[in-house]
Amino acid sequence: DGAARLSNLMGIHKALRIIFSEAQRGYAWIKAGNAAFAGASALDVMLGGELTDIMRVRRYLDAERGAW
Repeated sequence: DGAARLSNLMGIHKALRIIFSEAQRGYAWIKAGNAAFAGASALDVMLGGELTDIMRVRRYLDAERGAW
């Protein structure tokens, strides 16, 4: 479980770096409310406590950047 969480967090970080050329924009996005998460921020979703919460954010970002 720990390795899967770490892998997904690294994937989220990578996706944010690809989507946002300025790191500060990625940091702002992770804290901002998002319609895709019913108005919650990606950070709030990830802090839900379940691996699936982190995976949800990663899947969203992967879709945004056109990854599988």
